[in-house]
Amino acid sequence: MANLSQKSKQNGLFQSGRLDITFLSLVLILLTIGLVMLFSASYAYSLEYYDNSYKFIVKQALFAGAGLLALFVTSRINYHFWRKISWVVYIGTAFVLLLLLILPPMVSGMSVKRWFAIGPVTFQPSEIAKFAIIILFSTLIAANQKLMKNYKFVLFLFGVLGITCLLVVLEPHLSATVLIAAIGVVLIYVGGLDRKVVILGIILAVLGVALVIITQSTGFISYGADRIKYWLDPWADATGEGFQTIQSLLAIGSGGVLGRGIGQSRQKYLWVPEPHNDFIFSIVCEELGLIGAIVIIILFALLVWRGFTIAMRSSDKFGSMLAIGLTFQVGLQAMLNIWVVTNTIPNTGISLPFFSYGGTSLLILLAEMGIVLSVSRGANVEKVK
Repeated sequence: MANLSQKSKQNGLFQSGRLDITFLSLVLILLTIGLVMLFSASYAYSLEYYDNSYKFIVKQALFAGAGLLALFVTSRINYHFWRKISWVVYIGTAFVLLLLLILPPMVSGMSVKRWFAIGPVTFQPSEIAKFAIIILFSTLIAANQKLMKNYKFVLFLFGVLGITCLLVVLEPHLSATVLIAAIGVVLIYVGGLDRKVVILGIILAVLGVALVIITQSTGFISYGADRIKYWLDPWADATGEGFQTIQSLLAIGSGGVLGRGIGQSRQKYLWVPEPHNDFIFSIVCEELGLIGAIVIIILFALLVWRGFTIAMRSSDKFGSMLAIGLTFQVGLQAMLNIWVVTNTIPNTGISLPFFSYGGTSLLILLAEMGIVLSVSRGANVEKVK
């Protein structure tokens, strides 16, 4: 009877059960702080360039509402549903990425091919590519546990990952490529990869050489080299390539320990370029100070911890891999963004989850958090004492 009940639970489209309130609360707290800080960071820029202080926050709030609805829906959908359509999502995403490279840039004024436009709506297929890799690898690894020590199967997984990274890096979109590669490698490792499989290092080396050859032929290496140059010394071109980094560091430094207060940033007044996007964390530091920045970092860390707790208590391998992949994506992206804003690593153009402006990205992110909550419905997660 128990086996029949478990089978019915996995095959049904919707599932009941109590979702993890701790994880949901952390998502809602980060989303709320993110919306407040987005409005604070964007209204001067929005007024100057669009004659409307509310342009960015209104659109982001609408997508946040749609995202919360998507979170509720995906949290009720049985997460095993994604196993059934994993190949469809991956092949469809790869097709869109390939189509993006063939067609001319869809966003006017942009030489890179990162955005796909459908009427007034634009989105980055690389966002969906992250999700596609997560659900496909979770499906393949969960269904082929015994093959994780077989180098041919591991080679196949890296081949799928390499094709995806190749399509994204040709846009070019280095930060998304790094994220997708890291997510794939982590899933392969935690999926049961034998540490003695030396082929892993060989594959990574081959992929690295291939990417170097490809990016050299497209002229991307020189672009990346410039970013490294101005990362090491942004003052070498203080009014050009190093301007954004310098203004970001000034914003962080001027915030001090307690910050200037919400809405009191000076650097957002057309000093930090597009402060509502990738460098919004510098405005956060200026207005909320060191203490506020640490609190936000702790919130992200708690979200990752709780997501991994859900993964470890999942009732099956697929749910565990799914929760690990989706949670790791958020944690890694937040960490890389903060490193970029503080000039710890070169500027790669990576957004801060829940904070940076981007409606479709926020919608996808909240839907993904709903999937983690779906896993939590069937997980044995104990209450935090």
